[in-house]
Amino acid sequence: MSQRINCFQCKYFYTTWDQNFPRGCKAFNFKTSQMPSVAVQRSSGSPCMKFEKKPAK
Repeated sequence: MSQRINCFQCKYFYTTWDQNFPRGCKAFNFKTSQMPSVAVQRSSGSPCMKFEKKPAK
């Protein structure tokens, strides 16, 4: 079993103003009601390959 990807730590993750689709991914250019990494896993069958950790502040 692969490790879950935490979208909150990804530089491509963003929060939208859309109440129906509050989470988004800039790398794949979509909005979703679930975590983007979960949507990618469900639709492709593979874990997200675009994850890049946010730079430390």
